[in-house]
Amino acid sequence: MDGFSKPVHDTVIRNALVFDGSGGPPCQQDVAIRDGRIVDIGQQVGAGREEVDAAGQWLLPGLLDIHTHFDLEVELAPGLPEAVRHGTTTAIMSNCSLGLAYGNQRRDGADPIVDCFARVENVPKHTLAKVAEAVHWRDSASYLQHFDDLALGPNVAAMIPHSMLRIEVMGLRDSISRDPTEDELQRMEALLEKGMQEGYIGFSTDGLPFHYLANQPNVRKQIPTQFAPYAELKRLTAIVRRWGRVWQATPPKDNTIAVFRNFLLTSGRLFGRPLKVTAVAAIDLATNRSIVRLGLLLSRLLNLRLLKGQFRLQALPARFKIWSDGVITPIAEEIPELRRLNECDLEDRVSRRRILDDPDYVRAFRAMWYHGRRGWSVARLKHWLRLDDNVLSRDLSDMTIDESPVAEWQGESMQQVRNALLRWQERGEGARSSAEAEAFRSFPPQPDAADFFLHLLRRFDTDLRWWTVSANRDLAMVERLAFHPRLLPGFNDSGAHLTNMAFYDGNLRMLKMAQRKGLARVSHAVHRLTREPAEFFGIDAGCLDVGARADLVLIDPHALSRWEPEATVEYVWRDAFAHRQLVNRPVGVVRRVFINGHCAFVDGHYTPDHGKVRMGRLLRSHDHEQRAVSRAAACAA
Repeated sequence: MDGFSKPVHDTVIRNALVFDGSGGPPCQQDVAIRDGRIVDIGQQVGAGREEVDAAGQWLLPGLLDIHTHFDLEVELAPGLPEAVRHGTTTAIMSNCSLGLAYGNQRRDGADPIVDCFARVENVPKHTLAKVAEAVHWRDSASYLQHFDDLALGPNVAAMIPHSMLRIEVMGLRDSISRDPTEDELQRMEALLEKGMQEGYIGFSTDGLPFHYLANQPNVRKQIPTQFAPYAELKRLTAIVRRWGRVWQATPPKDNTIAVFRNFLLTSGRLFGRPLKVTAVAAIDLATNRSIVRLGLLLSRLLNLRLLKGQFRLQALPARFKIWSDGVITPIAEEIPELRRLNECDLEDRVSRRRILDDPDYVRAFRAMWYHGRRGWSVARLKHWLRLDDNVLSRDLSDMTIDESPVAEWQGESMQQVRNALLRWQERGEGARSSAEAEAFRSFPPQPDAADFFLHLLRRFDTDLRWWTVSANRDLAMVERLAFHPRLLPGFNDSGAHLTNMAFYDGNLRMLKMAQRKGLARVSHAVHRLTREPAEFFGIDAGCLDVGARADLVLIDPHALSRWEPEATVEYVWRDAFAHRQLVNRPVGVVRRVFINGHCAFVDGHYTPDHGKVRMGRLLRSHDHEQRAVSRAAACAA
């Protein structure tokens, strides 16, 4: 027992380089865990029933994932394995106005969970239906209570989701077709007030204009929060302000005045007390270089002493790499011509083909594809200046084929494939396989880029899987945003976009960025990923102190330095979803994960208890938990 006679602790982690989350310098120390808490830190902490030699490793507080949609997965696979694998011990859910606080809300033929989540978060309808069937609660208090019965992996914290709040009060149909009455507004206020009393950490809304419902007859209607007038937002956020909780939002990006007006609600100068606001997102779009500059300017203005705001845009510490199955992709929803194809169910190839064969649609598609790229116009000038309105670049060189019935195309850009097609059409030879020759024979003669892309969609539909990096191509800018003091790192969108994104590793990528500049930078990164967001969201997490909950992560810095994030993306089958999922699985970087003192992950493997025994817990707002402790103490006295 290394010189210690009798175990006094459950676990002792020895010889680690300890980062406590404060941002101060690390120190080589031992850490003792007993009954789920850190009970001692130092050089002589006593013996443990389990002794972990962590020489050469970093010991950090458990990492926070501040922007997730794990509300869905936690009902089907409460261990949240992809989060745990990356050292996440606390996940913030119910972002972007969507969540399960009021149950499945299946009334009057509506199916809100499926309708709201399917296109916005790109989750298959059959998976969502499985979640809706598992729901057994009907109110916000019962929702929080049900987490006591789940074998949670990480801790979770929830917000009141605005779309579901509107549906609860108005019904789905009315929530997307009219303004609320005064009685309905008061009912929304009462339910939000109730949620704050119950310990929800905040309130989430959404303003991105390309977030649409997925079920007929609503496929051309945006999700309910989009229909809320400013007066409604002002009244509801006033409740959040009074409780000192967080408003999570996405901006109405096509209306600059509305963006500033909405986010001015953060001002303590104008409204008596600052409102904590975190918004999506500070991101460097490849097609529009002004967006990130405007975001930084907005953050600077709203946080001026003059306004007394507490405003934090979220930043993604990674290249914004998005996969697409045919045209099924989040960025397609922004473009009306592509959105029309997304209105069809995932499996409905017949309807998509009918649209693609329509001559009027083809003309509209071609006009969209070449808008601002031909002739002389304001749109052409904006394209030249990299100030486009849309995220998709419409450049075949930016689109790389990942999976295809023609094996030779995998790993090639669509422009490379088109070039090969044009050579084959000119010479009548040069195909690399019979499959490629057959595919080439199906194309029209000498197709331009638009016709080439249209033909790929007609022939292969979702069998053609491709990716593009639509933002954050400049890694120096990515690092600048991740460490910017007025931003919060963590727009990972974990638990959403099952086949389109794999940013579960966002926190580890930030640590890797920091590692190149030394331990002081690493310590700063740890603070940004743990204690800083925990304090902003008002939850008990993110620190490595005596008395703190034992949420801890061991990182191998040598494996971290060798890790190539783009090389560890996988496309795997998940039984819980009955569907494939895009994941990122670094090898050897995260050595161990402790959640409330339970070891959940060791050297690439989950422990036998993970997903079977409750490790994490529901985290309510810190002030709510403090009041609960005070009440308990008063009762005991």
